[in-house]
Amino acid sequence: MIQNIIFDFGDVFINLNKTETVARLSKKFGAFELSEEMIAKNDAYEMGLLTTEEFVAYYQSIFPTATESELIDAWNAIMLDIPEHRLEFIEALAAEKKYKLFLLSNTNDLHIEYTIKTFGEEKWNRFKACFDVFYLSYEINFRKPNADIFEFVLNENNLNPAETLFIDDTLEHIETAKSLGIQTWNLIPGTNDITELFDQPFDFKK
Repeated sequence: MIQNIIFDFGDVFINLNKTETVARLSKKFGAFELSEEMIAKNDAYEMGLLTTEEFVAYYQSIFPTATESELIDAWNAIMLDIPEHRLEFIEALAAEKKYKLFLLSNTNDLHIEYTIKTFGEEKWNRFKACFDVFYLSYEINFRKPNADIFEFVLNENNLNPAETLFIDDTLEHIETAKSLGIQTWNLIPGTNDITELFDQPFDFKK
């Protein structure tokens, strides 16, 4: 029986355009693809291993004609909106107090700062207040799909994996959680919506 629910953030609650950052930079500075080094830097930033200043400086070394604001605007272009119906859904679920609710997001300081600024502190605080624990990768120095981030959440909260449901749009993250005995739902953006959670075939606590 599900007692605990761990939610991803991007494309579960907040809509994303995952290709927009590369598209914007390519349009302005010439076509490019993310290199292994860029991906490693992005991952390190999501784990809080680079400061925002170090992260932006790295990309200025790649795009020397870019201003800091141009790079930050392109980086944040991935972030879209948090639909009100999803916010109302998680607020209603939290009010029932049937489950322990967790957020577990691969994210970074710039994206969170942008989200708060764009949607306002009131809306952000409404969202954050719904969760018993709110885990952001850059604050805890772990990131999905590594097993240690799931083990950290399970151990810190004394959760039974078999009684825990993890929801994420990325299959690689789902597969790691599943390997640890956690129940999973691979939500597909554009096909599924988090508001359909209780239509899924899980043994939810009544």
